[in-house]
Amino acid sequence: MKYEAALFDLDGTLVDSVYDLYIAMNLTLSDLAFPIVSQRLVESWVGNGIDVLVKRGLSGDMQISEHLDSGLADKAIALFYGHYEQQVGEYSVLYQHVETGLAALRGMPKALITNKARRFTEKLLDKLALTSHFDVIVCGDDMAKKPSPEPLLFACQQLNVQASQAIMIGDSKSDILAAQAARIDVVALTYGYNQGESLSDYNPQYLCGTFLDILPVLNQR
Repeated sequence: MKYEAALFDLDGTLVDSVYDLYIAMNLTLSDLAFPIVSQRLVESWVGNGIDVLVKRGLSGDMQISEHLDSGLADKAIALFYGHYEQQVGEYSVLYQHVETGLAALRGMPKALITNKARRFTEKLLDKLALTSHFDVIVCGDDMAKKPSPEPLLFACQQLNVQASQAIMIGDSKSDILAAQAARIDVVALTYGYNQGESLSDYNPQYLCGTFLDILPVLNQR
């Protein structure tokens, strides 16, 4: 096999979780008497971890305001964590063919690499019956977040494979840049949370439109 292990992103790749995040975001903004935001905006802000997501919500923009008060941001992040704790997994669903695709890859070592905090990741994976598919789970509060290559290289080490033997499957610029920095091939899925960017601009090795499209890539010999 050309690839001996697969590294998967979570949100926007395996799971459509944006509605849970949208609810938690607007509950947080309402607590602070800030204007609520649309689901489409929240979707465009996902991909860099909860702290960044909340700061974007407070700023009302993808670009975090340079005038954002750090104390306010810390309070909002704490509020968001409380709301998201209640919401996580309530409205999240697997993308089409994810269950079938993961089952087809059952013999391949797999890691999940997400910028989401472990307390939320584990709850979401359990609710959607995904936990058993992964040999290694690396979360955003374990070490540096993507686009750092650190979590990808750590996952390869835990799976006992060389970076050149692994492939990353994700839906965002962060996934592509992390893989490139780690010298790992990458599949970019076009259906996820790509923050409004064309993923082809970042030159992934593969672009796929559905989850099942990754199977011929991963089964190359």
